[in-house]
Amino acid sequence: MRDEPCSFDAGFTLIELILVLILIGILSLYVLPRFFNKDTFDTRAFGDKARATVRYAQKIAIAQNRPVFVDFSSGRIALCFDAACTSPVNSPSTKKANAVCANSTTWMCEALPANVVTNPASPRFFFNALGRPFNIGNVEPTSTFALLTITLTGGGMNSTITIEPETGYVH
Repeated sequence: MRDEPCSFDAGFTLIELILVLILIGILSLYVLPRFFNKDTFDTRAFGDKARATVRYAQKIAIAQNRPVFVDFSSGRIALCFDAACTSPVNSPSTKKANAVCANSTTWMCEALPANVVTNPASPRFFFNALGRPFNIGNVEPTSTFALLTITLTGGGMNSTITIEPETGYVH
């Protein structure tokens, strides 16, 4: 039988345990509240959904060879084939109906979450049949559309949608 020397290398020192507790405390103060703040997730989710909706508007305008209007007013983002929004663009899928979108399950329309605000307040524009963005009131081929950045704010978070003037690239 061999005598093995005692080894104290298998374990944590008191200093290491205290440092881990301090790190957990810092994380719980700054990071964990963000995980439990639903407003942050609503803002991010709606930002992603709105960006995809604007991209969809441009694709539909090109595919159907007609203007598609994007309307961020009245607490919603809606797509229509006319400026007055009397001819709505159909949604590619069924979704939950909501009052802001006239309870329609077929209209490409999404309500803003209650905690999310847009800046500028009510941007409205349209894509022509070539996918180029125009301001409301512009007549093709002349566009006064400048770079548009829509900022969605809520829950201490910002989500931005940028539309380029000549190409209509949405990012």
